[in-house]
Amino acid sequence: MASISDHDTPKRRGFHPGMLLSDTRYRGLTFQFIALIAIICIASWLGWNLMRNFAAAGLNFSYGFLDNPANYDINQTLIDYTSRSSHLRAAIVGVINTLLVAIAGCILATLIGVSAGVMRLSKNWIVARLMSVYVEAFRNVPVLIWILIIGTVVTLSGGAPRDFLTRGGSVEPDRGLFLGSFAFTNRGLYAPAVEVGPGWPIVLGALVAGIVGFFLWRSHVKRTLFNSGKLLPVWPSWVILIAPVVIAELALGSISFIRPDVAANNFNIQGGTLIGKPFIALWLALSVYTGAFIAENVRAGILSVSTGQTEAAAALGLRPRRIMNLVVLPQALRVIVPPLISQYLNLTKNSSLAIAVGYADITATLGGITLNQTGRAIECVLLLMLFYLVISLTISGVMNIYNASVALKER
Repeated sequence: MASISDHDTPKRRGFHPGMLLSDTRYRGLTFQFIALIAIICIASWLGWNLMRNFAAAGLNFSYGFLDNPANYDINQTLIDYTSRSSHLRAAIVGVINTLLVAIAGCILATLIGVSAGVMRLSKNWIVARLMSVYVEAFRNVPVLIWILIIGTVVTLSGGAPRDFLTRGGSVEPDRGLFLGSFAFTNRGLYAPAVEVGPGWPIVLGALVAGIVGFFLWRSHVKRTLFNSGKLLPVWPSWVILIAPVVIAELALGSISFIRPDVAANNFNIQGGTLIGKPFIALWLALSVYTGAFIAENVRAGILSVSTGQTEAAAALGLRPRRIMNLVVLPQALRVIVPPLISQYLNLTKNSSLAIAVGYADITATLGGITLNQTGRAIECVLLLMLFYLVISLTISGVMNIYNASVALKER
């Protein structure tokens, strides 16, 4: 006698091509595969059409021009470069300059944005209104205009190096180098130069060890607070960070600072390092502009935390600074970090406007002078696209990892 299950349960049939569209298990994969094939075909046709047009115009797709001499100077470089260097060397200088202004801009923009966002929520009416004016003014004016304005102000600021000397050739007490090491002139900012000796790898290793110890202590403080409610001091983390470097430097003396010096014989400033005005102008403009957007992100993140959280922390006897650091900001970061990633990406891409103040970034070198000299527009633009794609994906990846570490963990 046949069981009920033998009659009611349908028999599973084997796979057949019709299931690619009729079966929901395979339908999505089928459409994705078709879309992939279509994209490959379109990209192949575009590439073939480009090569055919190149051949018809007597052109060839090649990056051999990168080995040719660049024949132009760059006003600020972190590596050795002359006008006889290759276009590849000039492009590397542009990449380093772009990364320099992007990293420095992200750091300063974060400091400005966090400070402005917190002060905009201040109970002091004047402070809150001033921060509101700052945020609205910078958020509603294009960044290029702010770059031009700040660039003009920076360019017209600062005196000539000879202004730091008296007629007798001695340095005036009120016109000398600031702290004996800094001078802002019409050429830029003179600052001490760092010179490393043979023992610098050990000092670098001590710095890495200090950074690791810094975060380990901070993590220990956090775990202790949440597990036992005991609040350990945070200041030892700074001792752990600084002490290894100081000890290694005192033992080896591998790092020295060369301060700029006012030379009385030629009315010039010698020694040290010169930070050019184009970099200063672009760095300040991008930082202040992006900081206004970050301030709004910080304000929104703080407001997203329920007032009951702060009231409960205050009832436990925590001081306002502790409440902000231990209760509000850790929860606000879950709201702040995702839009913060976009602001870092925007700052990095906005650095391509550096040519407005004469700063030699990758767009000005590879996408500007090199492109005009060689006529290799396709090759230069593709390299530019690849660079910005890689740096943007890197920033997104790093920030997404941090975002995952501060995200709310569900149980």
